[in-house]
Amino acid sequence: MASVLVVEDDPVIRAALIEILTGHGHAVRTAHQGFEALREITQAPPDIVVLDLGLPDIDGIDVLRMIRGVSRVPVLVATARDDEGEIIRLLNSGADDYLVKPFSGGQLAARLGAVLRRSAPADTPAARQPALQVADLRVDPTARTAHLAGRELTLTRREFDLLAYLAAHTDQVISRQRILTEVWRQPYLEEQTVDVHLSALRRKLGEKARRPRYLHTVRGIGIKLVASP
Repeated sequence: MASVLVVEDDPVIRAALIEILTGHGHAVRTAHQGFEALREITQAPPDIVVLDLGLPDIDGIDVLRMIRGVSRVPVLVATARDDEGEIIRLLNSGADDYLVKPFSGGQLAARLGAVLRRSAPADTPAARQPALQVADLRVDPTARTAHLAGRELTLTRREFDLLAYLAAHTDQVISRQRILTEVWRQPYLEEQTVDVHLSALRRKLGEKARRPRYLHTVRGIGIKLVASP
């Protein structure tokens, strides 16, 4: 059972979500507005947030960015917006997954469960391995920190997961499909999802795609993190 915060202003949809989620054994709290949701998250953090974008007080994407400013709680966005650019913007703003309305109760429960599994602390050898040193870049999977030349990088949860995965496979070319399968655990996502997060990582590493230091794109094959220029 997970603690779920449903952020939805439509009372009919809200009631349906409560029924679906409680029917799957989850404890559900609700918020009708964005600022109310932020207060709930900071005062009594849930295990996961189901976030509608069409809120009356503030746009849902802005709420998502504010959530990411104060919490790493997983966020599943429920949206009627199916434009590819909008979906990419959602993922780049910190969404862990999304559902396009209308969706079934079974799909909601399955996606929510998948996000919770990916967000759970891993009890794997990779989670217990020592820090990874790649030139001036140091990635510590246990502490979930990354430093570049001694300076700590501010990364989202997904950005860190991607960087740690590439650092663990230094100098190996990794396909985007493999990254979606092994990092996102969602092979059906668009490969552009990976590119959005790579672009953010490059900015934080102080490099550009046309003049990379660490993150190199091998056209038609994939990405590799290199140990030496």
